[in-house]
Amino acid sequence: MSALLTGRMTTPMSMPAIPALDSGPPGIIARAQYWFACLFVTAWTGVLCAGLYLQFAEGEAPCPLCVVQRMFMVLALLGAAHIVRQGLRGAVPRRDYLMGWGLALVGCTAGSLAAGWQALPYLLPGGRTPGGGAQSDTAYGSGAFGGGTYGAGAYGDLVQGLPAGVWAWLFFQASVLAIGAVLVTSHLTTARRIPTQGPHRVAGQTALLLAGVVIGASTVAVFLQAGLHAFLPVAPGRYQLLYDLGLSG
Repeated sequence: MSALLTGRMTTPMSMPAIPALDSGPPGIIARAQYWFACLFVTAWTGVLCAGLYLQFAEGEAPCPLCVVQRMFMVLALLGAAHIVRQGLRGAVPRRDYLMGWGLALVGCTAGSLAAGWQALPYLLPGGRTPGGGAQSDTAYGSGAFGGGTYGAGAYGDLVQGLPAGVWAWLFFQASVLAIGAVLVTSHLTTARRIPTQGPHRVAGQTALLLAGVVIGASTVAVFLQAGLHAFLPVAPGRYQLLYDLGLSG
């Protein structure tokens, strides 16, 4: 009973004592996986930054399906960020390792489905317009679906020759494969010592800081676009919060 009151009860799920720095292959892989988690967080932060750039610099307001994809990007990012946060403490216990990559896998899988649904009209001639991503009820292209230039008439511009939805789908798919590859060796590398000073600490703290700033900015962007309304229009043309406050026409 005293253990329950003091919160000092030891359970099998408790974090084991951090061992000495392992110079063998498991330790090297563990540190490499920590760096990969930092890279994963930074990469998805960059993708979210690209979306904000298209929104505010290029005037490409995201459709509801794009906002859903951003939500899953944030979920994937937070999963890896949990691993980075634990790594800054010196080691990543197995439960935290699996929980972090599990959240990331859920976010990438669900985001891949959302992005794939948006990308289908571009990739499959004869497909129908999805619920988001089109400016009107007409099919993509000039006149009939697939009858015009690739991506012509679509909601938003092409990025390096591909629609943003296709890029998002590719990023989600690549992340799923990367997470699977990392989990293959997780049983060998969990709870291994990770340096808490020097480049490891700088990289982890920088990744978490940038992620926090971009997540905050994305939240503000969605709030500006939706205001106090529960749903976004299919083809948003204004920032609803500013319109409701009489600050824009």
